[in-house]
Amino acid sequence: MGNTKHTGPIKISKKPDPALWVSKVPFGLGKVKPHHIRDTMKVVWENKDNLPYATRILTQGVCDGCALGVAGLQDQTLKGPHVCTTRLNVLRLNTMSAIDEEILHRDIDELRKMNSTELRKLGRIPYPMMRKPGDRRFTRITWDDALNTIAAKIKSTEPKQTAFYTTSRGITNETYYTLGKVARFLGVNNVDNASRICHSPSKTALSRSVGVGASTCNYKDWIGTDVLVFWGSVAANNQPVSTKYMYAAKRKGTKIIVINPYHEPAMDSYWVPSIPESALFGTKIADDFYQVNIGGDIAFMHGIIKHWFEMEEQEPGSALDHEFIKEHVNGLEALKEKATSFTWEQLEQSSGISKERMLELALLLAKSNSAVFVWSMGLTQHRFGTDNISQVANLALLQGFLGREHCGLMPIRGHSGVQGSSEMGADPFSLPGGGMDEKNRKRVEAIWGFDIPEWQGDIVGVTLENALLPEEHERKLKLYYMSGGNFLETMPDPDFVKGSLENIDIRVHQDIILNTSTLLDAKEAVIVLPAMTRYEQPGGGTSTSTERMVYFSPEIKGPRIEEARPEWEIYVDLAKRVHPEKQALIDFNDAYEIREEIAKTAPNYNGIQHLKKKGELFQWGGAWLCEDGVCPTPDGKGNLITVELPELRKPEGHFYVTTRRGKQFNSMIYNEQDPFNAADRYDVLMNAEDGKELGIQEGDAVVVFNQHGSFTGRAKFVPVLAGNIEVHWPEGNSLIPKGVYESFAGIPEYNTAVIVEKAETYFAHKDTKYVEKRIEELEMEPQ
Repeated sequence: MGNTKHTGPIKISKKPDPALWVSKVPFGLGKVKPHHIRDTMKVVWENKDNLPYATRILTQGVCDGCALGVAGLQDQTLKGPHVCTTRLNVLRLNTMSAIDEEILHRDIDELRKMNSTELRKLGRIPYPMMRKPGDRRFTRITWDDALNTIAAKIKSTEPKQTAFYTTSRGITNETYYTLGKVARFLGVNNVDNASRICHSPSKTALSRSVGVGASTCNYKDWIGTDVLVFWGSVAANNQPVSTKYMYAAKRKGTKIIVINPYHEPAMDSYWVPSIPESALFGTKIADDFYQVNIGGDIAFMHGIIKHWFEMEEQEPGSALDHEFIKEHVNGLEALKEKATSFTWEQLEQSSGISKERMLELALLLAKSNSAVFVWSMGLTQHRFGTDNISQVANLALLQGFLGREHCGLMPIRGHSGVQGSSEMGADPFSLPGGGMDEKNRKRVEAIWGFDIPEWQGDIVGVTLENALLPEEHERKLKLYYMSGGNFLETMPDPDFVKGSLENIDIRVHQDIILNTSTLLDAKEAVIVLPAMTRYEQPGGGTSTSTERMVYFSPEIKGPRIEEARPEWEIYVDLAKRVHPEKQALIDFNDAYEIREEIAKTAPNYNGIQHLKKKGELFQWGGAWLCEDGVCPTPDGKGNLITVELPELRKPEGHFYVTTRRGKQFNSMIYNEQDPFNAADRYDVLMNAEDGKELGIQEGDAVVVFNQHGSFTGRAKFVPVLAGNIEVHWPEGNSLIPKGVYESFAGIPEYNTAVIVEKAETYFAHKDTKYVEKRIEELEMEPQ
């Protein structure tokens, strides 16, 4: 932890810098780019029925979109107003009125004709509902009926047969904390959240490398660092406000490097709407792109490290920060032995990048006095995700890019609640203030006043698999309580997910809107509970940004869904019905009491109890974690971790495939066309040379398939590295294998190998023998 405090927002120079302009043509006319003014007007129109309330949310509340930490229209990085299309798109979720009862109680098959976008636009869930087997429509029920039914099922079911899950859509720290506590109060360790599906390798890797599971620096450190590296992160798309920070960094002379299989246009140039110069002429963002194979990042980083050790052999002191390493780092010799053991041929083949290009980045980093490494799901959502992040940490430790201004390691968060969720104990591996180890468990038990189950809880993917276990199995899932989320559109193998969800006795959907998974059958009952948004929560709520800023978001005056309740309050009410004799151990009277307890249970959050007014915040850990190179590890040093080259399992003639986000927030789609490359949701993004070799022309119908499933779309030629393709998420999830998890953190694999063919060829020969023959090589590959 550090002693230096964050110094608050800084100003950007208003003097134009034509060297950064994309084009002298104003507003990027004629270019494929987001249309911010048009999109803003669209949001105004959508919210016209509640415009004053929408305005108050934007000007008083903390953003419920990404985790940059914008409170009202201000943040702690740059002075001036901030608003982005992601936040504007999510805004309507908070201002919608209730779903019309005539629509809500239609025949279930009529509702099932709608996709999640259409269901979302119907409005808010107005009251508790239930649907049993054979029922053609939802029936309105009371809160007592709903919670008593759930409580009775919990009482009659073994704890290992119950599971809880919470998404990240505007969820507050108070809700995450209460869910984690209630689950353990009920004897259940099967509790998971959306954050762990995205960034658990970041937490795991950083904890073993530098002793902390969070960003070690701030967004302000981007501005003026020598090098800012985005690794597997398209921040311009997923965290649009960050483009303003990139603009400020460019004005300070920072070099921005992007490492991604696809030369993402959003990271190449951007029109930042809140900066007049950029809004008019655009801003060149990336100084260089390194197009790496999907899954080839470890090899690329080994190449950089190998170059550094070769440079040291020729000229000692030319590549590594020996003083920092001597004082603050373990494991140098083991890493040297590992990195130098690989041949350049191995590293080039795995990474897709030449030795010469690896040297370019190695030299740039070695000559730099500071650097910030930023990454997202392009690195984490692999079966070797933790090793990916450990390699990034290795780069920082070898150069001393840690614990000081303009340096650090940053897993950039995509949603406003996910950093807090990983720190509130709402997952199977953690409790508030630490892990599930005996020491921390005993500490938390002393505060809570009840025993915490010691058995290992399951991650969400395994929980879904457990739904298909035999009835007599001790972990056969019988009750799944989900706060938001739609596994049909977020987890691999949608057909498998559907079968799992429909094989659960009682499924509870606590949410603000309907989605396609809400409409699936269950063996005994589907129960739907209406939740409040963060802006409706009495006593307000808090959320934690990527840079560890804990923000208070006040309750905002406005219309209410009459029967919606605060999410944390629903959990407490349920727990008290299951164990009324012990309700004093789980009761909270208001959100302030929750924050008081969080401050005791999660020591880093001491200060959260004082947040009560709009604009109040604090940053746990100080401006820089591991300040001056001192890490919160047993010996105070960072650890270099040796990692193997992953086996990428791509037979000859096949492609690596990964999923990509378009105009969307999580799985909520806001536009069928990508604003940065004009791609349709069902376009297959591929290299033109690959298309030529396969006899495919742009626009041709193609089929992408493997032993897991198939995807039919149209070829769109983009600058993606040859041998790699991208499809949109969640549309392409049918290609992703289920049951493949990262060994350290349990994150699902979202990348695989596929075959690409023209649709006419595929369907002309589509018989069983043909398909079996074409995927035979894939099936023989080691898993």
